[in-house]
Amino acid sequence: MKHTPSLNDPMQFIKGVGPRKAILLEKLHLTSIEDCLYFLPFRFEDRTQFKKISQAVPGEYVTLTGEVLSSGTIFMGRRKRVFEAIIQDETGIIRAKWFRFNETYMKEKFQTGQKIILSGKPTLNNRSGLEIIHPETEQESGENVSSLEIGKIVPVYHVTDGLHLKSMRAIIKNVLDKYLPLAEEFLPDDLIQRHNFPSRSEALAKSHFPEQGSCLKELDAFKTPAQRRLVFEELFLIQLGLAFRKNRAGEERTGLVFKTRGELIKRFVKLLPFTLTGAQKKVLGEIMEDLEKEKPMNRLIQGDVGSGKTIVALTALLTAVDNGTQSALMVPTEILAEQHYLNIRPFCEKLGLELSLVTSSLKGKERQKYFEDIRTGKTHIVVGTHSLIQKEIQFKKLGLAVIDEQHRFGVMQREAIGKKGDHPHLLIMTATPIPRSLALTLYGDMDVSLLDEFPPGRQEIATNLFFENQRGKAYSIMEKQLQQGRQAFVVCPLIEESESIDLKAAVTVFDYIQEHFPNFTACLIHGKLKKEERQSIMSRFLKKEIQVLVSTTVIEVGIDVPNATVMIIEHAERFGLAQLHQLRGRVGRGNHASHCLLMAYHPISEEGQARMKAMQNSGDGFVIAEEDLKIRGPGDFMGTRQSGVPLLKIANLLRDIQVLETARKEAFHLIESDPDITDPKHQPLNKALQRFLGNYMELMEVI
Repeated sequence: MKHTPSLNDPMQFIKGVGPRKAILLEKLHLTSIEDCLYFLPFRFEDRTQFKKISQAVPGEYVTLTGEVLSSGTIFMGRRKRVFEAIIQDETGIIRAKWFRFNETYMKEKFQTGQKIILSGKPTLNNRSGLEIIHPETEQESGENVSSLEIGKIVPVYHVTDGLHLKSMRAIIKNVLDKYLPLAEEFLPDDLIQRHNFPSRSEALAKSHFPEQGSCLKELDAFKTPAQRRLVFEELFLIQLGLAFRKNRAGEERTGLVFKTRGELIKRFVKLLPFTLTGAQKKVLGEIMEDLEKEKPMNRLIQGDVGSGKTIVALTALLTAVDNGTQSALMVPTEILAEQHYLNIRPFCEKLGLELSLVTSSLKGKERQKYFEDIRTGKTHIVVGTHSLIQKEIQFKKLGLAVIDEQHRFGVMQREAIGKKGDHPHLLIMTATPIPRSLALTLYGDMDVSLLDEFPPGRQEIATNLFFENQRGKAYSIMEKQLQQGRQAFVVCPLIEESESIDLKAAVTVFDYIQEHFPNFTACLIHGKLKKEERQSIMSRFLKKEIQVLVSTTVIEVGIDVPNATVMIIEHAERFGLAQLHQLRGRVGRGNHASHCLLMAYHPISEEGQARMKAMQNSGDGFVIAEEDLKIRGPGDFMGTRQSGVPLLKIANLLRDIQVLETARKEAFHLIESDPDITDPKHQPLNKALQRFLGNYMELMEVI
């Protein structure tokens, strides 16, 4: 039976791809023809212009023609061999060198007098002059007209050991020659015309092998019409999935309709020792409007550290209770759960409400009692970790779930807490702001509220960088603050000294503080302590019985100590930027000037230096988030697979934010006019969407 070619065909259907090469291609996640079509070059080389050897500039890519003057193997001691070919033209000589080679093959290829074309970046060797290490070469002949390497703008792909760039180009060319006609158009005609996009097949062909005369700068910046079409296509399909999901959720799910601003909320507001900010009132208004609708709330709160997200969340939790339902607050760590529990408990006690803390630490009879209280509805509000989504926990009537620090949870966990009730309202809070491009991709199906105002009286936090030899200077700032009756945090990344990782452990720093500041009470808190011990230490710190709290990153979020004015971060260069900003946000919560002292230790990576600079330059969490995205890139920013950031093949969320905005508008516009994508003219798009989302089923749960 004759095989019908398909974009799902495995790579071994391609000429030149045997079992060995198929394994190498799999390392690059290339298992099908479609994978290969969308495996685009990451840069290009202009080999349309041939230069004389005398025109070659060190560090600048060049294509040269010349004649082999001599060639052979050079021995450089300790059994190290180099194959060297000396190439000459009428203007000079250049050496081509290879450190990995087949001697017989190389001698055959580089015979004296052979005309040769070579491409690469020259370097200047002080002893032997210009040389190119591992250049790409071809023998000069009439056959070069059809070459993929010579006289053209040449694509450069990521490759793996054992797979040469030349082979990769040949494989891609064979794929295009055989399968490009199968890359059928699926974008709607009106959309293509509106944006003047090339067809899908033309975009793929020109993104791999650009036409003569194409601008190299545009190609490397992914700005050509062909490349922009493919970037748009990928982002459009993601946004279409999100738009479909958002629309379907509104149509299919009927949630609980709440009455807002009831008696419980009025009593709660009277208990607050401060007035809500304008931003808090605005966001609460948006939340209350959602809770009054039949459609379940699906809202994200974006806010900087200390902008008052917790009070907003608690108001929402209490609104659910005021309507005869239960509410849950899910957080990523046990310590954070404890801190939220301690912060919320005084309000619940005064309001006569039952509050439970559910973590993996619960054992035996206590565990069973808590679970029973939740099942019967005796418990009004539950605070917990991912333990809240285990099967044994059953709510009598869950009306609202709040998820704090969403990016530490997988999307499936977010879905799981929603299944604990009959379409409960859902509120997500991020610990630190997320860049707009990521927010549109991660939370594109949600309504977004911004807390862009701080409570009055908050002080600017002076952020300074110190190195190991300036330790005394940094700690003297802390001492002055302690003498004025203030308190300090000292944060370390490890709890025990490690020989493999050169970090100052919390215990070592604790000993240093006890020795150098004997007049002040210091205490050490870390994740290995029992819950009761941690709570006791935090309680004493809040009562000012402890002046210096030395800790691992357990105080990253959730603790509010207005009298704390110093945050010392040991080995600051090892922390992520968002985490550093989180830690800094633990001080500056009162009316006193505050300090964040970054203690860094050499050597510091380039990324580490960039993080230190960003921390000193800005205290704005939204600016910090964008800077963090630039430093780390989208993939690493949120932990990618864990958080549900799509593994983009072509688009770059940092580079392509404008295309993303356009793709989002187009996607939501299409769903408005064709909610189920059933219009006959959208059938190719529907199929493409289903195929595309097959890779992201866990992430989107759309189709």
